[in-house]
Amino acid sequence: MAIIVNLDVMMAKRKMSLNELSEKVGLTLSNLSILKTGKAKAIRFSTLETICEVLDCQPADILEYKRENEGMNTLQLR
Repeated sequence: MAIIVNLDVMMAKRKMSLNELSEKVGLTLSNLSILKTGKAKAIRFSTLETICEVLDCQPADILEYKRENEGMNTLQLR
């Protein structure tokens, strides 16, 4: 997937557990776990906003875009 979820990195920087984040954001542990592991297909902006408020961060601190073929040279792409 081209979108990388760095929620676990921000949680570690803020020394916050999944349980604590779940309580503060108002999401179930299973839904947060799905997001944290990068298995989520979508996220509501309102959810992203709340996570950013709780973790005191920007959306770009949590979500990152990488090209699928990043790091491959043109010979490997052919």
